[in-house]
Amino acid sequence: MEKAGGKGFSLARRLYTSRILGVALGLVCVSAAMYPLDPAPWVWGFMWFNGLVWPHVAYQWARRARKPYHAEHRNLLIDAFLGGFWIAAMHFNPLPSATTISMMAMNNVAIGGMRFLLAGTAAQVLGIGVGLQIFAPAFIPATSPLQLYACLPLLCLYPLALGWICFRQAHTLGRQKRELLALSRTDSLTGLFNHGTWKDQLEVEFQRCKRQQKGGAIALIDIDHFKAINDTYGHVAGDIVLRQLSKMLKQNLRATDVAGRYGGDEFCVILPDLPLNRAAVLMEALRDRFATLGYEQSPALKVSLSIGLASFDPAHADATLWLNDADHALYEAKTTGRNRVICCGNGKPHRELLDSA
Repeated sequence: MEKAGGKGFSLARRLYTSRILGVALGLVCVSAAMYPLDPAPWVWGFMWFNGLVWPHVAYQWARRARKPYHAEHRNLLIDAFLGGFWIAAMHFNPLPSATTISMMAMNNVAIGGMRFLLAGTAAQVLGIGVGLQIFAPAFIPATSPLQLYACLPLLCLYPLALGWICFRQAHTLGRQKRELLALSRTDSLTGLFNHGTWKDQLEVEFQRCKRQQKGGAIALIDIDHFKAINDTYGHVAGDIVLRQLSKMLKQNLRATDVAGRYGGDEFCVILPDLPLNRAAVLMEALRDRFATLGYEQSPALKVSLSIGLASFDPAHADATLWLNDADHALYEAKTTGRNRVICCGNGKPHRELLDSA
């Protein structure tokens, strides 16, 4: 219901303007073709109703319908039926008739593709049949100069208006697609890459290091005693801690570094082209700075980080082994007292690089 209502009302709004323009220009075209035929007054009245009143009736009809999307499709079929009716009324005058058919076909294809084009064509044929029952069957093979000029506004302006509407819709859909893609790639709480996206980036970095024979490092960061923080200070305070860490990562990392939320209270960072000793200094500075942060909502709260670092190893067959090295270093940091940075080089966790730096 929501899908049909929202989508249908949006469609009705878009078509409201184009229908006002299209049938108004069509009124000029049909009037020029009908004038030499001296039609009855009711025909003129119906023609003016179709050209000036029908767009507003169709919009209100769709707007008040339980399913506006279906109502608007019905209105489009009525448009096609009326187009066929006026083709018969004009006695198939070539240019006004061809203009009406082509504009209707373009509209139907833009709205519903070939399937709706066929439905609109069937409605047009039905309209022609009804028109032939009311007006004497005849064929006018010549189009006068007046009728030619009367068709030009519809031929020139309506495709431009329809093209503009399609462009705006495509632009909106493209923007929404980019926004959805960004949402699917980021963690909603921290704004960093989510687990899946970060691992994809890790694979890209691993292949780059392999291909270019360059080094790099990755870091796994764990917030110490995070469960206790949630239990003691509440989940709101825990969320603030997570956002503070993500903010600090964004502020202190290079533009080429890639940070993500690995899951829960774990974060992850790719540090391209950075030797392990320099990566250790960077992470130690981050750990030290984060430990000094104060929290206005919880003044007594102090938070520390355990960080595991691993350098790129050309001997590794895939990125998972690189990640395992960082995980082993993080485990070592957590089991040897927490609040520290442990480096993993040559497959073994150690702290010498940090101490020597």
